Amino acid sequence: MLIAEEEEEESRGAGGHLVRQPPETGSVRKQGCDPFAQTQRSKLQHRRARINQQINKEMRMRAGAENLFRATSNHKVKETVALELSYVNSNLQLLKEELEELNSCMDVYQNDSEAISVPMIPLGLKETKELDLMVPLRDFICEHYGEDGALFDKEIREFMELRQAMRTPSRNEAGLELLMEYYNQLYFLDNRFFPPSKNLGVFFHWYDSLTGVPSHQRALAFEKGSVLFNIGALHTQIGARQDRTTLQGVDRAIDAFQKAAGAFNYLKENFSNAPSLDMSAPSLNMLVHLMIAQVQECVFEKVTLIHAQDDFLTQLQIAQEAARVEDVYSLVHQTMTQAHVKGYVPFSWTTMVHVKSEHFKALSHYYTAIALCDCPVASDADLPEHEKVFIQFHVTMPEGPCLRVLLQDQEERRKLGKAHLKKAIMRHEEAMRIHGLCKILRKMDILQEVLSFAHKRSLSKYSDIDHEEDFFETGDAPDIHPKTHQRPEIKSPNFSQVKVTDIFHRLVRTRGPLTVFSAKNKWHPARKVHLVRGESGFGFTLRGDSPVLIAGVIPGGCAAEAGLKEGDFIISVNGKDCRWSKHAEVVQLLKSVGEDGVELGLITLQSSEVQNMMDRKSAAMSSGGGLLKNNKENSRKSLMNNKSASTLLAWKKSKRSKNSTYSLPFAAVGHNEATY
Repeated sequence: MLIAEEEEEESRGAGGHLVRQPPETGSVRKQGCDPFAQTQRSKLQHRRARINQQINKEMRMRAGAENLFRATSNHKVKETVALELSYVNSNLQLLKEELEELNSCMDVYQNDSEAISVPMIPLGLKETKELDLMVPLRDFICEHYGEDGALFDKEIREFMELRQAMRTPSRNEAGLELLMEYYNQLYFLDNRFFPPSKNLGVFFHWYDSLTGVPSHQRALAFEKGSVLFNIGALHTQIGARQDRTTLQGVDRAIDAFQKAAGAFNYLKENFSNAPSLDMSAPSLNMLVHLMIAQVQECVFEKVTLIHAQDDFLTQLQIAQEAARVEDVYSLVHQTMTQAHVKGYVPFSWTTMVHVKSEHFKALSHYYTAIALCDCPVASDADLPEHEKVFIQFHVTMPEGPCLRVLLQDQEERRKLGKAHLKKAIMRHEEAMRIHGLCKILRKMDILQEVLSFAHKRSLSKYSDIDHEEDFFETGDAPDIHPKTHQRPEIKSPNFSQVKVTDIFHRLVRTRGPLTVFSAKNKWHPARKVHLVRGESGFGFTLRGDSPVLIAGVIPGGCAAEAGLKEGDFIISVNGKDCRWSKHAEVVQLLKSVGEDGVELGLITLQSSEVQNMMDRKSAAMSSGGGLLKNNKENSRKSLMNNKSASTLLAWKKSKRSKNSTYSLPFAAVGHNEATY
């Protein structure tokens, strides 16, 4: 339920959190990134937008040619059209390859530090077309609210400017706030102007982030989902640009990738039937796994920064962290090669993930070798602790002497360390081989440097511990058991962090809770009724807040004779606006009425809306009253009434237990009802 104090405007985060904010404190950020700024990132986004438009044009040409091919029976025309189709398909393939190369330009989003670090995978933003809402909103204001739509041109223009600005968000917290602000405003727009039984005739056009294929829908949920996707994508760009050679930079990168995972996971759980592949459940599942893997990689880098000392247990911990990174990247690679996403994910991404999996497996064996060969033998006091850690370190125990002898005998440690180094070198070489298979990755100098440096370091260490008199055959080192000291979190978007005020709060008839005064409800014109208190009072029962509901009318009483009906809402008492008033405030006004009586301003919802609200009231009362505190976004948006709505992007339906209650436009609390 949405309740606000009198003379305040509703202000909320779109995640379901209500905040109260005076109208004058609300502000709309209209400053996006300069679309003409010649930064590397903006040039990349401009090229992506241009390719998206070309793909759209070629797809329209292909659709027309296919229709002509099916319709004609002329053999020569069929030959000509077939030739044209082959030409269009060739162009489409070239454009998609060019777009894939753009999506693989990871170096543009990386930081400018001279230090060598493994590049991360960021996502480009979804592009959208400009949208003119002036005429549709004007018409709806006139038709539904009975107001002159032209009086709200300023508000409509302000909303359109906000949408235009969010198309080019800056790559920082201000850009995120801009996207969140627009997302939160969509909640108000949904309730003000998008009734469940009709549409405004407005299409929301968005391009697929990876393929550039255009999609459009009338459902506002598609707009919400696309903005939410861009919030996640912007988090990936912010995470990729951090300088991960410092603890502060690593922590920021971890936070950004965790929030990106949260945005994609929220999108996957709350939206369905997406028209574009980048927002399908398999793709979002893959992106969540990718973000978690990048968080785990940052955790590994953090551990190497914190633990600079070369003691035995520290090196083992770093080795297990590397094994954990290898483990999660292997899972991402499996996800990327599944049938639903294999042909969709850029080959450079799949290759990069595979390379990282092999690279970190090599690092896990390298750090194990460092622990065995470079760290001194444990003292008698430390030996039990070393044994306890080492017995759980390998997936299978290494062949050879018992654990105590292995840890105390320097030669046995060297042999096992040599086996781990041999395996590290093999994994490094495999990573370099896979890297060489991708033309795009071969152009990425920083990745080549990272792989080459790690490989040379392992070769150098192997050369140092290899003795000429070694006649034993180096065994196969067992794999390291993955373990991490910091598990990644999936941080869901905190929409209440960005407080907004409804741009359209000036709509006179909607200066009340949106659960009552919204596009989803229709009401009869407001009327005024004069009441004089009788011997037994006014003869009606009140319930709820903001606005107060007439829950019952006593037959034969003053209220019944004056024409009051069950389901009426009190919007004024003696000229005082009561749309936002609490139950107690309205009661106090009624109690202070003199012998002259009282003039009540009333509105009545049309029959279907009244019945729905009364049904929900009964359901809430039978379950003990109260409010549904954790109302998800999906409970706010109902599907279109017709069956075709199943093809639209819509909120998923949340499961309710038998004891659940429903959000009401009044407080469903038993003791709040009384007869007056």
